[in-house]
This record gives sequence, structure tokens and C-alpha cells, in this order.
Amino acid sequence: MGKDTIADIITSIRNADMNRKGTVRIASTNMTENIVKILLQEGFLENIRKLVENNKYFLVLTLRHRRNRKGPYRPILNLKRISRPGLRIYSNYQRIPRILDGMGIVILSTSRGIMTDRAARLEKIGGEILCYIW
Repeated sequence: MGKDTIADIITSIRNADMNRKGTVRIASTNMTENIVKILLQEGFLENIRKLVENNKYFLVLTLRHRRNRKGPYRPILNLKRISRPGLRIYSNYQRIPRILDGMGIVILSTSRGIMTDRAARLEKIGGEILCYIW
């Protein structure tokens, strides 16, 4: 785990999906819990559990998989980190991009917390674009 916890989460989930793993274990922070809750609400994850080991908190994510998948690998979950520590990307609510014409989601960090692009457009607030998920 490096300094960019959001990129670590995205990489862990993407790697587990590519290797057809059922669960992923990530470090628990307020930011990661909020992002994971959004993924659960949007249907990208099946379940979330919180574990404590040696006074450290972890989240165990259960990924949603297609059953009896055969043939070549096609990812179910596509994640892309946009704003990063070296280059922050901000957007007002009118210029928040639409991923696959609304099929995907954009996760934003706003003044009212972490939320999806749809919620930010409804509340008419912009913020830092954290990642795209489709």
C-alpha cells in the first residue's frame, strides 16, 4: 500500500476481478468506506465485512461475478483513477462527464462528502473527480 489509498483500492479490486477471486481485503479508512458503500449501492459488490486484526481495521469485499464463466476473460468491473496526488482534476456539476451515456458512474469528492455523479448533479455541486467505474 502506498500513499494513494484510492488507487490502492482500485488496483486491488481490479486485480482480484482479473484473477477471478471472490474476495478482496483492503485497509479501512473513512474514504475507502465511503467509496466501497457507493460500489455496494450501485451493485458492483455483493457484500462488505469489517474485520479487526491486531488493532487494525480491514474491509473484506465480496465481488460480484458471473457464474460459470467460460472462454476468454472479460472484466465485469472496469475502474479508472482520474484525479491523483500529482494532478488533481476538479469539475463543476455541469461538466461532470457521463460514462457510457449514464451506464457507468463517476465518484466525486464534494463539499458534502463522497457521492456519485447523479447525486452531485441533483444537488448541483461539483468537486474532485476521483474515479470512473463502468
